[in-house]
Formats: sequence, structure tokens, C-alpha cells
Amino acid sequence: MTAGIVQSAETSNDAFLDAVFRMKGPSRIHMEELMHINRLLPVVGVALAAIALAGCAAQTPATSSPSASHTSTSAGSAYGSTSSSNGSTNASSPKGAGGGTIATASTSLGTIIVDGKGLTAYYYDKDTPGAGTSACTGGCAAAWPAVEAGTTESDVVGVTGKVGTITGVDGKPQITIDGRPIYTYAEDTKPGDVTGQGVGGVWYAVNPDGSEHK
Repeated sequence: MTAGIVQSAETSNDAFLDAVFRMKGPSRIHMEELMHINRLLPVVGVALAAIALAGCAAQTPATSSPSASHTSTSAGSAYGSTSSSNGSTNASSPKGAGGGTIATASTSLGTIIVDGKGLTAYYYDKDTPGAGTSACTGGCAAAWPAVEAGTTESDVVGVTGKVGTITGVDGKPQITIDGRPIYTYAEDTKPGDVTGQGVGGVWYAVNPDGSEHK
């Protein structure tokens, strides 16, 4: 583009000089002054062309590349959100060795309290309510495992008796109902079993209100 402007200016300049040399007298002097000015025109033209080109370059929008945030969003869409895929722990899930959750269930004895695994819970009549200890130790504790809490608190579903904990014989929190420790029976192997009911005349299932089922 610049070369074209210069060539056009030079062609006009040649024609101008030819006209000057044909003139005579004062007119020629005046035209020689104009000729001096005319010699500057190509230089001015080049400068103007350069300025015009610079202006065009400044106005040309630069091509932008995909932003980092767009790339990040695409990656997130491809792989999904970790917060949505992981989910949350069910609050009623059993805790600890004995389940840690107590609820009520319908059995052949009626509606009674069960542990987090659905096994029947029992009272031991040799325990003293509110004593804060268990009288079932040694071989008794093996045959009648304590219903343990995962912490000093337990999840309770459908139980209206007062729920608490004591420190069991193994040092872990054991759930109590109305101040009495509760246990399961080793011979009960599945939910609904009540084979421990009345054993030795001292083991009884527990009603939802905390009373002994006899």
C-alpha cells in the first residue's frame, strides 16, 4: 500500500516539473517555489501512509484463545462434581459393634426394641436401674453382647423410653433404656428371633416405652 502511494506521488511530480520548465518570467519563479514544496509531497505521503497503516493495525481485533475458566468448566462437566457423586452417610446407619442404633420392630412378641441390626434387645433382671454399671460379665457378656453406641449418643427410632449410655464391661458405651443396660442374645441369629425371651427367668425383651416385656 505504501509503495503505491509513493509511485503515484512520483508520477504527479514528473508532470508538474515538465509544466514548470515550459514557463517563463515571474510565473516561472513562483512555480519553482511551488516545485520545492512539491518535492516534499512524496515524503509527506509516505508518513501519512505509515500513520494510516498503524491505525488499521491498532483497530484489528486480536483473536482470543479459549480461556482457562472455559477449559476448567469443560473438564468439570466431563468428570462430574465430586460433591454430587460422593453422597452422605445415612444418619440411621448402625454404629459400633452392637449397632449403635435402636429402633422398634414387630415380632412374635409384639412391637419391641431392636438394635441397629434388627436383633431383639433384652433386659437383665440382675442389673440395678440407674446403677451406671452392668452385672453381666465374663461368660455372661459373651452370651449376651451389650448393645453398644458408637459414641456416648445413639440414634433412636420409635423408642419412647429414656435412652442413655453407661460404660460397658469392655469399656465401650453401652445403651440404656430408663437407666437399664440392654443386650442382644448370641442365639438370636436374625431379625425377629426372640429365643432369649425368659431365659433363666431373668432375660426379657424391652417394650418401646422402656418397660420389660413379660
